[in-house]
Amino acid sequence: MIFDEFAIKSLIRPIPDFPKKGCIFRDITPLYQSPRAMRMVIDSFVQRYVGSDFTHVGAIDSRGFLIGSTIAYELNKPLVLFRKQGKLPANVLSEPYDTDYEQSMLEVHEDSLKEGDKVLLIDDIIASGGTFIAAARLIKRMGASIYEVAAIIDLPDLNGSRLMQDIGIPTFTLTAFTHNEH
Repeated sequence: MIFDEFAIKSLIRPIPDFPKKGCIFRDITPLYQSPRAMRMVIDSFVQRYVGSDFTHVGAIDSRGFLIGSTIAYELNKPLVLFRKQGKLPANVLSEPYDTDYEQSMLEVHEDSLKEGDKVLLIDDIIASGGTFIAAARLIKRMGASIYEVAAIIDLPDLNGSRLMQDIGIPTFTLTAFTHNEH
């Protein structure tokens, strides 16, 4: 199936002033309700990464789980879950992070990765980059490395993808929205 960026963007709903005034939340729920669109998204990621030499897919809580688990399945790679604080039952490593609207803590099971592992890190959106950078720090603490960060959407006005690239984390997204774009 050929990737149709216009079709994908048309299914991403802008929600003004959520979760706080001045933010435009990019709601991907309608995208998940379209089997054709989801197939385009997953197929695009799978085609990009098939044959790549990373060892694990890392998925960020919570919308990243939806695409990350499918990509891990399709590429026959182990899945590592990066969760918000208090959601994982075994021993965890924790890392604080800031987004454009909150401060929080990201956690991962401390035995999820080992030295030499390479992680493709997946979420739905790159905004300020805070969550991805926290996950990258956790990955590094376990002796592993980032292969690439991937998301459906980039919000370049929030500088997350630029910040990650500046610190040596490669990024890839299927589409982007500027702040004024609807």
